[in-house]
Amino acid sequence: MSIAPIVKSVRVKAPPERAFELFTGSMHKWWGKGVGERPFVAIVIEPRVGGRWYERDDQGNETQWGAVTLWSPPGRVLLAWQLNTRWKFDPDFSTELEIRFEAAPGGGTVVTLEHRQLERYGDEAQRHSDALRGGWPGKMESFAAFTDSETGDV
Repeated sequence: MSIAPIVKSVRVKAPPERAFELFTGSMHKWWGKGVGERPFVAIVIEPRVGGRWYERDDQGNETQWGAVTLWSPPGRVLLAWQLNTRWKFDPDFSTELEIRFEAAPGGGTVVTLEHRQLERYGDEAQRHSDALRGGWPGKMESFAAFTDSETGDV
């Protein structure tokens, strides 16, 4: 079974360099609810291939989300999304999350998120991809609103 990737694009006022920086370095400010047992105070994407992607709560506990498989600022980051259908980290599981940052005509950046390889969820692939398909637009809209509030009139 093949499941179409989830693709969502937003346009932000910031140039690609700033949009990349805000997406990868300030995720805790726009993401919303995490997957750990306690609310997070940080979401960290370590800025290198092989870097970890995780959340940290106010007691220092870390909940792993995945890993960085490509780090290419300011144009692209590729992440291994290693959360299973129970929203728990599974080191033996991954789907692919690509975020692209492209200069928009007239200024700003088009930021495109693509979540693919969803068929890897197996028997629950359709149900879980439907849940993800419903969630990614809101995450990207939150990112856009945050980025534009940080950017002001550019």
